[in-house]
Amino acid sequence: MSLSPDFVRFEAQSRRSTVFSSKGIVACSQPLAASAGMTILRAGGNAADAAVAMAAALNVTEPVNTGIGGDLFALFWDAKARRVRAVNGSGRSPRALSLEKAAELGISGQRIPYDNANAVTVPGAAAGLVDIHARFGGGKLSLSEVLAPAIALAEDGFPVHQMCSYEWVDFEPRLQQVAAESQSGGSYPFLINGRAPRPGQFFSNPDLGKTLRRLGKEGKDAFYKGEVAQKIVDAITSRGGVMTLDDLAAHATDFVEPIAYTYGEKEQLTVHECPPNGSGLAALIALGIIDTLRIDGVVDFDKMEEGSVEWFHTLIEALRLAFADVHAHLGDPNFVNVPVKQILSRDYLRERARLFNPHGTAKVSAGAPPSSDTVYLTAADSEGNAMSFIMSNYLAFGTAIVPNGCGFTLQSRGSAFSLDPSSPNRLEGGKRPFHTIIPAMVTRGDELFMSFGVMGGAMQPQGQVQVLLNLLHNGRQPQLALDAKRFLVGGTGLWQSTEPYYNTCVAIEDGVPEEVVQGLERIGHQIQRVKGSDQIFFGKGQVILRTVDERTGKTVWAAGSDYRGDGCAIAQF
Repeated sequence: MSLSPDFVRFEAQSRRSTVFSSKGIVACSQPLAASAGMTILRAGGNAADAAVAMAAALNVTEPVNTGIGGDLFALFWDAKARRVRAVNGSGRSPRALSLEKAAELGISGQRIPYDNANAVTVPGAAAGLVDIHARFGGGKLSLSEVLAPAIALAEDGFPVHQMCSYEWVDFEPRLQQVAAESQSGGSYPFLINGRAPRPGQFFSNPDLGKTLRRLGKEGKDAFYKGEVAQKIVDAITSRGGVMTLDDLAAHATDFVEPIAYTYGEKEQLTVHECPPNGSGLAALIALGIIDTLRIDGVVDFDKMEEGSVEWFHTLIEALRLAFADVHAHLGDPNFVNVPVKQILSRDYLRERARLFNPHGTAKVSAGAPPSSDTVYLTAADSEGNAMSFIMSNYLAFGTAIVPNGCGFTLQSRGSAFSLDPSSPNRLEGGKRPFHTIIPAMVTRGDELFMSFGVMGGAMQPQGQVQVLLNLLHNGRQPQLALDAKRFLVGGTGLWQSTEPYYNTCVAIEDGVPEEVVQGLERIGHQIQRVKGSDQIFFGKGQVILRTVDERTGKTVWAAGSDYRGDGCAIAQF
């Protein structure tokens, strides 16, 4: 008996507990993908191998949000070297695509439409998976072995899970439109008899299995040169895009130094983020402002009750100030100067913190520092290594364009470029756009403390700040830190906002007491109350916390997975 279509409705009421392990542990937004990561850990792979396996499996099981047609960012904790390393696996715009070329192609407004073929930037995820395995993998398993669980899921099929189906069905009309427009002559891989799969319905994607198999055997060249590359270019140019084979062949993953902020005078916890073009800088700015307010005695944040009016107000205002700076100064550092050190300096953070009003709100704008859709997963292994990993095709299914016979959609990340010539994030050829996807790690001294992230567009830095402070200031377990109710600066319609979204409304998740919501309204916040299916806008996160057993001295991993998604944390035995 098949499940009723009514079963697709969004439910977010289940209770989960923190998962513990003294060996390895994984957490991601889909149970079968989490199982893929655990399979690799048990086969002798390390945290990086497990992360690659989960990312590939999520491409199969959660194609709404991710795929090798998109981009990735990652942080790796190297237990031997005791350091965090960062990976920028994002792609660049076609070299021929400029503001002038966009105008010539009839593209106008604030940004490239997400369904336009010129919104496709070079996919960085495929190369990122190969390079992460080569650089950080444990060396015991080949890439083909690491990708084997994802290939089996694609070729053998699997039952679609509830939350993924909800999102899939929501974009069914868009998929049907693209399928009707397809010039490939073949069936569109993300519809079953013209419909998105319902919960429990069996789905397979043998074309994607074939592409992943080639990637495992032949490496990056199987994607960026030859047949697959030609199919990508054909799919784009047949719809008016300007990407070339040279654009694909020129792609390279960047291994870079993370940026960081050390929070708290006592614990001295250093939060690490990938540097620009990613927006992890926003989370660090907000944490720095909150830390400054606490140090200067403006707010008694350590004693503040979580979920109170004062708690929400402090976090909201810090994030609004952070977003104003990020959107004014952030771009591809190969094209513009992004003054990261100056923005994160104590003097500048104190200057921004002075704008905080404990009793009211005001429109915020960027400061002037001195010059100088998405999946998140995390894994840790028995040797103490950990990986914080995020991968996305931007909006659901990206452009929804599928290269013929390849089984993946092409991202729409180019929609994140600005068509304003004065913006540091303006469209230029061969440039990486502003990215919302941000993995995070926290260290204490020379030890790993936490690997975590929250997916969901502009929710990501907001979710990171909320989850981290829930955990630090309230003694929470990872799962409880994820379970706490959230807010979203900009509201659920922030993508459609004609003015800076950080100066519009604040969405509050269902479950926050009405007296708190009204208290926020009284001090000037425009509140959007969110219930039902729109709660998906508050993101889906995963956390792995490193603890030490006092009696034995052994490392104990503690993990949580967001109840807002289908996922779970799995412990190795």
